Amino acid sequence: MPVAELDTGLGAVAEKLSHLAAQHAADADTTRRLAPDVVAGLREAGFARHFVSSRWGGTDGTFTELVGGVLTVSQACASTGWCASLLAASSRFAAHLPEAGHEELWGGGPDAFIATGLVPSGRAQAADGGWRLSGSWSYISGVDFADWVLLCGAVAGEGPPELRFFALPRGSFETVESWDCAGMRATGSHTVVVSGAYVPSHLSFARADMETGRNSWSTQPTHNVPFQASGALTFIGPAVGAAQGALKAAAAGLANKKRFDAAEVELVRASGRIDAARHLVEQNAQVIDARAFTPEFMARNQRNASFSGELVADALTGLLRAAGTAGLTESGPLQRFWRDVTAATSHVALRFDITKAARNYSEALFADA
Repeated sequence: MPVAELDTGLGAVAEKLSHLAAQHAADADTTRRLAPDVVAGLREAGFARHFVSSRWGGTDGTFTELVGGVLTVSQACASTGWCASLLAASSRFAAHLPEAGHEELWGGGPDAFIATGLVPSGRAQAADGGWRLSGSWSYISGVDFADWVLLCGAVAGEGPPELRFFALPRGSFETVESWDCAGMRATGSHTVVVSGAYVPSHLSFARADMETGRNSWSTQPTHNVPFQASGALTFIGPAVGAAQGALKAAAAGLANKKRFDAAEVELVRASGRIDAARHLVEQNAQVIDARAFTPEFMARNQRNASFSGELVADALTGLLRAAGTAGLTESGPLQRFWRDVTAATSHVALRFDITKAARNYSEALFADA
C-alpha cells in the first residue's frame, strides 16, 4: 500500500541527535537521566512537534518518517529513542483537546514536551467549568523534562465512570522518583502525583475519542487514527532500533577475534530476526499512513508489534551467546542494549495476551478461512 513520501527533514536531524545521544549513552545509563544537551537535542530535532498541526508551527509529519527517526536515534541510545517516540505520540494524543487547549499548549510554539499516563489511575470530580483531579500515575516516561502531563482518570457519574484525559502544566503535579528498572534507565519513567488540581474543560477530552480515532477538533489525518492501529508502534520502534544498535556492537566486538562458526551463526540469525522486526514495524507505519483501518490490518498491526518484540528479545539473547563473556562487560554497549531491549519488550502494549493481539488477529485469520 504505497503512500506519498513526505520529507520534513526529520531523518537528517535524527542522525545528528543519534551522534549526540551516543556520546552520552553510557553516562545516561549510569546517572539514570538524559543529559541536558540530549534533552535540548530532542527539542531541536522536532520529535515533539512532529504530529502538531502546521497551524501552530508543527510538522504535520507521517508515521513512516517518525519510525525512521526513532529507529535511528534508538540505535545510539534506547532511552533517547524511547523519549523521542513518546514525545511525538503524546502531542498526537493532545490534539484531541478542544481548540482552546491547542492554543494553550502550542500557542507559544509547537515544541511543548508532554508526558502521558495512559492507565486510568486517577479520579476526577466535576468542578466549576472543569474538573478536580487526584491520583497517582506510574511509569510516566520523560516527566523529568516535561512541560505538561496528560493523565487518564475516571469521572464518576450516573452509570459507569467516564474515562477522560486531563492536561496539567508543570507546577500542578509532583514527581516521585520511583523508576529503578535495570533497562531503559534514562527514560525517567517516574511516578506523577496530583492532589486536587483544577483542570479547565478545554484541557480535557474523552478517552473514547483517542481509542476510536475520532477527533472533533482536527481533520489532520494523523489526529484521527484508532489506537488499535498505532498504540503499540510507539513502544516497539525504540526496541527495534536498540536491537539494530546491539547488532552493530556485537559485530564490532567479533570482527577482530578468531572466527568460530557457532558465533557467526548466532550473529546472522540475530540479524535476520532484527531485519524481520524492522520490516514489520515499517509495515505498521505504512498501514497507518495509508489509513487502511480495516479490522484485519489493525489486528495485524497489533500482531506485528508483539511479534517484533519477541523477535528482538530473542535476537539479543543470540547476540550475547555470540559475543560470549565479553558481551557482558559493563564498559561495553552490548549489555546495555540487552537490558534496554529486555525492558522495552516487557511493556504491556507488546504482550500478546494482555493486548488481545493474538485473539484479534486469529479472528481475522478465521474470517478468511
